[in-house]
Amino acid sequence: MERFFRLKELGTNVRTEIMAGLTTFMTMAYILAVNPAILTPTGLDWTAVFLATALAAGIFTIAMGLFVNFPVALAPGMGLNAYFASVILASAATDTPISPAMGLTAVFISGIIFIILTVTQVRQLLITAVPDSLKHAITVGIGLFIAVIGLKNSGLMTIIAFDNGDTLISLGSFHNENVVFTVIAIALIAILMVLRVPGAILFGILGTTVIALITGHVNISEALDGKTWIPDFSTMNVWHFDFAGVLEVGLITVILTFTFVELFDTFGTLVGTANRAGIMKNPEEGKKRVGKAMMVDAIGVGGGAILGTSTVTAFVESSAGIAQGGRSGLTAVTTGICFLLAIFLSPLVALVPGTATAAALVIVGVLMMQSVKEIDFSDMVYAIPAFLTFAMMPFTYSIANGISFGIVSYVLLAAVANIAGKGKYKIHVLMWILAILIIARYVFMGGE
Repeated sequence: MERFFRLKELGTNVRTEIMAGLTTFMTMAYILAVNPAILTPTGLDWTAVFLATALAAGIFTIAMGLFVNFPVALAPGMGLNAYFASVILASAATDTPISPAMGLTAVFISGIIFIILTVTQVRQLLITAVPDSLKHAITVGIGLFIAVIGLKNSGLMTIIAFDNGDTLISLGSFHNENVVFTVIAIALIAILMVLRVPGAILFGILGTTVIALITGHVNISEALDGKTWIPDFSTMNVWHFDFAGVLEVGLITVILTFTFVELFDTFGTLVGTANRAGIMKNPEEGKKRVGKAMMVDAIGVGGGAILGTSTVTAFVESSAGIAQGGRSGLTAVTTGICFLLAIFLSPLVALVPGTATAAALVIVGVLMMQSVKEIDFSDMVYAIPAFLTFAMMPFTYSIANGISFGIVSYVLLAAVANIAGKGKYKIHVLMWILAILIIARYVFMGGE
């Protein structure tokens, strides 16, 4: 094991790696409860999503450890699972509703595109094309989007409908039990994070669950209905695809959004964690390992869809394990094994109330907001597109809208500034192409 994972060379040992792997698992295990909570309203079975989440996280995290020797874990990504659900739910009232099978097909196709982009090195070119300010704004916007979903699902935020069709966002009633428990969960998770407790989100969810069980907020018999300690793999949506439906409905924009968001999300996570782990100290070797990690991540996107879950991606929570000394793939293997063992814990996860997972979404939004400090708001060429990016996502309830407005506004403002001699802003040719495609989409398709 020491030779396989090059532990001495990387300045670590078996005990440190296992502890780091357990730490990473504790910090991201909340996805086992949150992902089913987000995807079940689309029509997917709770147990099927739970099993797909655990299996995808376990299989591809172990693959990352064995084939790349990289201390990074993968699982269905926050933001992309919310986007998956919002696309399907928003289409329900239209003439062309999108089924869960079509959504999974879109994820699978985006995974194929992702593999092609990785193999052909176009992935790196696209990353270079988009300015850093927009990359950070996308992260911030997704964080706000996730927080809005958490607030809405909990009842802490309500939408008031008027007779003329207008709507208004308002605060939910504190006479609503769900609102009270969500506030308790947010407070509990926040306190644990302030105290820097590893796995604060998970422990906050567990603490809220205990309180909910004691007070009767959770009906145990209802929560455990149909749940067994022995996993029922027959419920899984393996290869649950509808290619004909995708072609009929036309989910090109959705597929491109999955690809686009995953592209930058993964890049930031892999490079950031590689730097923290000291892997980039040797730039040449570091670049090779990150390249291999990108390939495992790309395969994970399609693999997760085959198993029946939304986009699988590298988790930034992996940095918690790295902070505990994780330097090799043994950290990832340990985390992956924990996810596979979690397959037998579905009854426990089923007891977690929706209010606890809603609170977790709000806190994840806080974590993703940290990227806002990387944006230069003193330069309007960067500030305005960045603001439009992360403002349009929650306010129009669409990640795609946010990215679209950000790209078009940056190309416009940077071009005007360059022509007027007010600066020398780089506009990559791919940004021009993307801007033209986006404008055409809104002109000819109305943004649909």
